[in-house]
Amino acid sequence: MKKEHPENACMSEEKQSVKQQLTMLVAIEKIIELAVDSQLSNQFYVAAEEYLKYLADRMEITTEQALVFALAMERSSDRCIRISSFSDMLSCRNIRMVALMGEADKLVKRGFMIRHKNDDDIHYHVPLDVIEAVKENEVFVPESMEGVSEDKFISFLGKILDADNNETFEYDDKLEELIARNPSLPFCQVVKRNEIGGPMYARLLLCIFANRLLNHDDDMVGTHDWEDYFENSLVRRICRDLREGTHQLCELKLLEPCKNDGLGDGRFFHLSDMAKRELFPGQDLLSKQTEARTDLTSHTTFAAKRLFYNPKTESQINQLTSLLMPEQFVAIQSRLEESGMRKGFACLFYGAPGTGKTETVNQLARITGRDVMMINVAKIKSCWVGESEKNIKDVFDRYRKYVEKCELAPILLFNEADAVLGIRQEGAQRAVDKMENSIQNIILQEMEQLNGIMIATTNLTKNLD
Repeated sequence: MKKEHPENACMSEEKQSVKQQLTMLVAIEKIIELAVDSQLSNQFYVAAEEYLKYLADRMEITTEQALVFALAMERSSDRCIRISSFSDMLSCRNIRMVALMGEADKLVKRGFMIRHKNDDDIHYHVPLDVIEAVKENEVFVPESMEGVSEDKFISFLGKILDADNNETFEYDDKLEELIARNPSLPFCQVVKRNEIGGPMYARLLLCIFANRLLNHDDDMVGTHDWEDYFENSLVRRICRDLREGTHQLCELKLLEPCKNDGLGDGRFFHLSDMAKRELFPGQDLLSKQTEARTDLTSHTTFAAKRLFYNPKTESQINQLTSLLMPEQFVAIQSRLEESGMRKGFACLFYGAPGTGKTETVNQLARITGRDVMMINVAKIKSCWVGESEKNIKDVFDRYRKYVEKCELAPILLFNEADAVLGIRQEGAQRAVDKMENSIQNIILQEMEQLNGIMIATTNLTKNLD
């Protein structure tokens, strides 16, 4: 029997020890260490064989894919990994990287990498879930898309569509798989029953609108929200068909234009009430729409009252009432926009206490069918530095959303507005004075870009800026 040399035995024991300590992270580190400036020579493959094989066996991929995955993990903090950038690391010619691109695409199909395409530029990134699995020396296993709940289905929609992957066929393939594996869900049944799809990618568009609503709380979807998912020529055709109402989703009454003061606005669309009810019955979307408007007072709650004014005031009130009627309001806004002016209405009602300022607003709302968002000025002001400014910004942010989502733009009412629109303090030094000035600046700025109806009331006009 041949005796093993003591030195060889020692090396064998050391190798065995290293093998026992090997993890996916260690293997990747060793591969990178050997790959840098290696030009992917035969010597590299010999030296890295053990580590490539270990990684390949653990992940059930080829050694070439193991190499690409290791290189990608080295750049895991970068969301725009280009295969060509590996050539600098490896000191290889770019042509050598073309073969690795095919291996990268196979890793994408397994969920180990994500592929992006922007203006003919292809790049990749390693998902955080995959990185976390490698850190724990575990192989990433994608979640099963089969037989999921409605909530999980919505979550998958977000993961697929928000992956920042501008490759139409990849989106469509993944969504097709998700829909095919969940035939019992109402969304999938509607898609199958109506044969939603075709060359206009209607199924993809429907999924995008559902994702915008359910994962981004966006019920007013513009072209900019979905155009990146399609080729430019297709975007133009889809826009035309949506505007003309000939798109499959419009004909099925699943999509409809958002309303701007009772009239359809061809720039923005959303899922119809019927679609919300039929596609996602478990989400109770129609009730949530109602609940979201808790700080609006419905125009239907205002009882009819006869108010008496002097002739001049009555003429002004009648004129304002006429302007705020839905059909007139839209026409006036269009003319203002064409003239380069702001589209919003900002009005001041002033008079002594008890003269009917607030009641006039209520009657205006009742007659024109507009709800009222009444602002409690006392609640806006806070003793905490910066909090009052945040409160007033939040008021206008919420109002903007109502203007976008309500069928008719509501009225934003500031009662006793002199509390927030007082005379500005020149050279203000005290924190309170600075806060007052800051609030006024915000309100004045918001008034300049107002796209709705703001009415302020006061009995102290001398105190106003």
